[in-house]
Amino acid sequence: QVQLVESGGGLVQAGGSLRLSCAASGRTFSSYAMGWFRQAPGKEREFVAAISRYGANTAYADSVKGRFTISRDNAKNTVYLQMKSLKPEDTAVYYCAAKWGTYADSTTKYDYWGQGTQVTVSS
Repeated sequence: QVQLVESGGGLVQAGGSLRLSCAASGRTFSSYAMGWFRQAPGKEREFVAAISRYGANTAYADSVKGRFTISRDNAKNTVYLQMKSLKPEDTAVYYCAAKWGTYADSTTKYDYWGQGTQVTVSS
């Protein structure tokens, strides 16, 4: 069992930056690939970024490529999402998720989810 707690969301102006954190419980954090997803009002949850178990490989949605960076610190059981050049369309609840083994870009592949953190980007 893995418990995930996101933090770092908030209100920011367009063009600004935020860093989200996701703290995981348990001693087997490095056994899990991690992903960030987001869900805007009235829309389906969508993939944002993912990182392999030891951070060697990452993947991004086209909409955030070049602006967002996912990273992890296995010693701290934490995964991060650095967001720069934020746009109003980035406004959503952001969720982190854990998946045993290799990473994926599908919500259905992930086993554990956090409760989400709100990111609001004003124009």
